Amino acid sequence: MQREITTINTTAFDQYESNVRSYCRSFPTVFRQAQGSLLYNEQQRAYIDFFAGAGALNYGHNNPQIKQALLDYLESDQIIHGLDMYTSAKRSFLERFNQVILAPRNLPYKVQFCGPTGANAVEAALKLARKVTGRTSVISFMGGYHGLSLGGLAVTGNAEHRAAAGVPLAHTNFLPYPRGPLAAIDSLHYLETVLTDTHSGFDKPAAIILETIQAEGGIYVAPTEWLQGLRHLCDRHGIVLICDDIQVGCGRTGSFFSFEAAGIVPDLVTLSKSISGYGLPMALVLIKAEYDQWQPAEHTGTFRGNQLAFVGATAALDYWQTDAFSSSIQALAQQLESFLQTQIVPLDPRLAIRGKGLVWGIDFAELGPTASKTIMQECFAQGLIIERVGRGDSVLKIMPPLTIDSALLAQGCAILQQAIQTYLASTKE
Repeated sequence: MQREITTINTTAFDQYESNVRSYCRSFPTVFRQAQGSLLYNEQQRAYIDFFAGAGALNYGHNNPQIKQALLDYLESDQIIHGLDMYTSAKRSFLERFNQVILAPRNLPYKVQFCGPTGANAVEAALKLARKVTGRTSVISFMGGYHGLSLGGLAVTGNAEHRAAAGVPLAHTNFLPYPRGPLAAIDSLHYLETVLTDTHSGFDKPAAIILETIQAEGGIYVAPTEWLQGLRHLCDRHGIVLICDDIQVGCGRTGSFFSFEAAGIVPDLVTLSKSISGYGLPMALVLIKAEYDQWQPAEHTGTFRGNQLAFVGATAALDYWQTDAFSSSIQALAQQLESFLQTQIVPLDPRLAIRGKGLVWGIDFAELGPTASKTIMQECFAQGLIIERVGRGDSVLKIMPPLTIDSALLAQGCAILQQAIQTYLASTKE
């Protein structure tokens, strides 16, 4: 692939759009079309997608199977906006979701349709946990990311994000995550101790919220035994366990839910991003029946009934009727992990890789503060879109669509490898 040489027209964005825009600064071209795991700009230059809409496009861009279901629905003049009224599209999704996902996993969750963003699902889950327990505080984990609304920010660790709130963010205690800079601290032992010590001054929380993989936090994977221990701790102390599966759910780790491999069942689960199957706004809270204590309209949202999202989500569930899709994800994951272990790790002893399924990170922290950005920019120049995450944005996050072709995955990996080699060579000159 060749470097971008055509001048792009961004005048309208510069003149009219808020300064808050972000991803366009990392990927400075005007995109026009997309298909599968490729995006095309206005000059028809192709870019391999290792970003997948920040996890909202697990089934790829303009997935033909899901697109046809949406087109058929639109042409039939069925309901588009329905608030939380009964609709055919919602019924079809609920029945299919239970049949394909929940019932086979023995997960008798009730489904709450909240506002159509992941942050709103987090807000709803926190409100519900406080309501059912009558307690106020929440425990979150250092490095965690749960959205940029006030409730989400209160349980998010990133100092820059938190500062933007402009008000105190209270009622949250942060503990070390079992992987990462503070992994040596046994957070479960600490938590058990303060909860049972009558002189600790530690109030029992309403909930503990976590990601099984901290994606924005730098691709840190929680150990199975730690997740199981956390589940047992919550059971012993009557604490609601909330799993934020917004980014690493919907198949990202190989199974539909990221917590399945640990054999645990959270009390509440937040889903968004790829649940709609097509990048359409949609968010859910899955609720154990005993915790479904909402009063009617106690948490609402004008767009909690995105009918097109219901249609897309229902069509996407066809991928999960058998084990074939999960097996294909695992095969791609093995290909990606093998590439990282054999082609990237040997490039420099300061590199670290972490991940699971089809979400992996390469940590360049030990190479200096500009390494990840320089390499990301070189990747983009060569036709690969990849995001930076973690402390100091030192980690390149590899997160392609789950439907990516093996050859295209290899092609993107080759660009990434070349960009790293180019950077390493430049530092030795």
